[in-house]
Amino acid sequence: MFTRRAFMACTSAAALWPQTSPAETVFDPTPQDVRIKKQFEPGQILVLPRSYYLYFVTERRRARRYGVGVGKAGLEFTGTATIEAKREWPSWRPTPEMIQRDPRAYARFVDNDYIQPGGKSNPLGARALYLFQNGVDTYFRIHGTNKPETIGSSVSNGCIRMTNEHIVDLYDRVPIGTVVTVL
Repeated sequence: MFTRRAFMACTSAAALWPQTSPAETVFDPTPQDVRIKKQFEPGQILVLPRSYYLYFVTERRRARRYGVGVGKAGLEFTGTATIEAKREWPSWRPTPEMIQRDPRAYARFVDNDYIQPGGKSNPLGARALYLFQNGVDTYFRIHGTNKPETIGSSVSNGCIRMTNEHIVDLYDRVPIGTVVTVL
C-alpha cells in the first residue's frame, strides 16, 4: 500500500532532485558542482539516500555533489542533525546493537572494551563527521570507508560512507555546526 507518508517523502525528494537531463541519470560518484532546485542555505549538507548522493550547498541553488553509500533498509538515518565533532583517522567500535545483530562479524568486540585504532583497515576511513541531535550523539556518521566499492549501495549500519578521497575533501570544507538533512 502506498501511504501518504511515502507519497510525501517521494514528492519531497523529487522537489530537491538536482536539475539533470535524462542522459545524466546514471550514477556517478565523482564529485561535481551541480544545480539544485530547492533553496538550501550555503554551508548545509543534504543527503538523498535513494539516489546515493550527498550535496554540500556552496551557494544559492548550487552544490558540490558526492556519491555515497548508505544504511541498509531499516538501519538508515533520516532527519536533521548537526556536525558537532570531526576526527581525522578516527578510532571505532561497533555499537552494542551492531554486535547483537551480527556477533560473528564483530566477534573481536564481543565481551570486551576493544576500540579499533584509526588507520587504513578501520571502517571509518580517513575522516569522520559526527552527527548530533539536540546535543546528543546519534551514533551516525558521515565517514570514509576502507571498502570504496560499497559507494552507490545500501550496505552500512546506517552511516553515510564516502571514499576516503571524497571525505577528506568534504571534511576540509565543513565546519563544526554544519546542518545535515537526510531525507
